Amino acid sequence: MKIKTDSPLPRRLILAAVFLLTAFLASTAQAETVPGWPQWRGPLGNGTSPEGKPPTSWSEEENVRFKVEIPGNALASPVIWQDRIFLLTTLATNAEAYAESQKKAAEIFNSGEWPPGVAPVKQKFMVLALSTKDGSVVWEQTASEIVPHESHYIDSSWASGSPVTDGERLYAFFGSNGLYTYDLDGKLLWKKDLGKQRTRNGHGEGSSPALFGDTLVINWDHEDDSFVIALDKRTGKELWRTARPGEVTSWATPLIVEQGGRKQAIVPSTGRSRGYDLKDGSEVWSLGGMTGNVIPTPVTLGNMVYLTSGKRGAILQAVDLAKAQGELEGTPGVAWSHERHTPYVPSVLLYGEQLYFLKGYKNIFTSLNAKTGEVVYTEKRLEGISTVYASPVGAGGAVYIVGRDGAAIVVEHGKEFRVLAKNKLDDNFDASPAISGDDLYLRGRRYLYAISAQ
Repeated sequence: MKIKTDSPLPRRLILAAVFLLTAFLASTAQAETVPGWPQWRGPLGNGTSPEGKPPTSWSEEENVRFKVEIPGNALASPVIWQDRIFLLTTLATNAEAYAESQKKAAEIFNSGEWPPGVAPVKQKFMVLALSTKDGSVVWEQTASEIVPHESHYIDSSWASGSPVTDGERLYAFFGSNGLYTYDLDGKLLWKKDLGKQRTRNGHGEGSSPALFGDTLVINWDHEDDSFVIALDKRTGKELWRTARPGEVTSWATPLIVEQGGRKQAIVPSTGRSRGYDLKDGSEVWSLGGMTGNVIPTPVTLGNMVYLTSGKRGAILQAVDLAKAQGELEGTPGVAWSHERHTPYVPSVLLYGEQLYFLKGYKNIFTSLNAKTGEVVYTEKRLEGISTVYASPVGAGGAVYIVGRDGAAIVVEHGKEFRVLAKNKLDDNFDASPAISGDDLYLRGRRYLYAISAQ
């Protein structure tokens, strides 16, 4: 900045003003940086933390900054804003009855019968705020205390969708058991009952809300009348609701993107994946080809959106939003597709210009070039891990994959497959990791771990 020497103001005052302006601009830029991990799949919605660099190695004796027990049973991944970690859980009011229900489901599973559902038992639906400093409870709220209307799969829970925060409010979504909005000090601002889902085989629910600007979008695909709905985040007022006739249960979280001045909510599904105009819910495009039981959340890079599923089949479709209008089969709206080793349960990680994913929920790892669909590497076995429900995350040049039995593998981000570390903790992990700064947060079945270089 050039300073005019003939200014009537004293030079020292001008210099002071320049200093204050520079400091203000710097603080503004910093304030606009999204802190932590505010939603399912992180600040960019793709599974990465652009500023994070957590350690690549850990154990019960190494790089565990804290380990705190979490009450109840839940798979909801943590979200983080500044100095707080937000978690959802359900706690049975009769622990013995719930344990008996789980035992019976295990017996069904072990006998080969189907489905192995955990029968409903009265639950407290709880929202927890923990300190990032030591994991201590800052506040907790019981959103409701009811008997769920439906079972959940033996490996699932009644709190499997993750919350989302905009830095002012926390949106805690328990599906059929309600949407609850709190300020960050735990005061209930509003709540919403969207009805009761009837999920396939009573497997339970798992989609998380998507937030863009002042709009919350919720996927309500189930075995009855499916729809997608948009709500005003400030009041819970319904902005629009669009029917999805013929769609069956899915567990995918919507992705909201802006392309060519139009904001779209994208919902993948077994029948047809669709893009909806965020303004009024009108359909922009649709595309068939997904497999059954769609779970993975889409990711986006530039004009491209990547849809994937992997139950009894394999498909990854790259949709070019700049060309996506109407039915997309056989049009330039589908830039490329890939039909091998795609994920069933975990979502895809988009790190830079590479896509990373697991086969089904197994330990077979693949990476593709996101722009071209070219295989970077594939069929890489992650030795030491058997099954994976948690979605991989990336930060600091590393990709983190956490297995169900507590084993974790960290591989180098890049064109060569190289294992950086193998790790093990004394818990079971189905929730996906979260990263904030140089900390990696792992929510297990019993404990929340903060992994940090000591």
